[in-house]
Amino acid sequence: MASMRVAIADDGTLFREGLVMLLGAAGHEVVAAHDDGDQLLATLGEQQVDIAVLDIRMPPGEEGGLSTATRIRALHPRVGLLLLSHYAESHYLRTMLAIGTEGIGYRLKERIAGVQMLNDTLERILAREIVIEPVLASRLVEIGEHRDVAISGLGERELDVLRLMAEGRANRSIAEELFVSVKAVEKHVASLFVKLGIPADATMHHRRVLAVLTYLQAQKVDGGGR
Repeated sequence: MASMRVAIADDGTLFREGLVMLLGAAGHEVVAAHDDGDQLLATLGEQQVDIAVLDIRMPPGEEGGLSTATRIRALHPRVGLLLLSHYAESHYLRTMLAIGTEGIGYRLKERIAGVQMLNDTLERILAREIVIEPVLASRLVEIGEHRDVAISGLGERELDVLRLMAEGRANRSIAEELFVSVKAVEKHVASLFVKLGIPADATMHHRRVLAVLTYLQAQKVDGGGR
């Protein structure tokens, strides 16, 4: 993959320095590494950056990464955003979805500790995809008593496909995960679009995002880390 220009904000010194080393080993250029969101914003005003990596719990404020991400998206809409946390919390995800659904991601810190996972995440964000931590996506789309009426009309396999869509998977990846053909996945996707009332005049990418948002927003799962 092509080298990216990345700026970091994380108030954990050891993690921040480790991430700088990891990005360097992956062939990316770290433009700056700060310990708060205000410094990161200042850098974005002076430097060309492809993706900003932010710790959710950092200054300014208790959840400064989220507030900083909101400001970045307003001032620099083309900069990709990768939000990191030690915790998988649904209210973080809801806030992220309010910030945007393109070129943005939410990952657990422990999950991006390897070059391959980090590169995959950055590449998808650069391609304007939404990347959601699988453990959180799975928790939110769990089949149970909290399903919305529209969601309850989906079949078991359609729910499986939607869960994987929520993780940002493409059809081929979904097919491999479920051991079915790509054509079968396409049929399930088309069916769930109809059942969820997703408009046919939207682009395929936005129809997928709308489907995922419909499902996630239908859940009544409380936040809370684990």
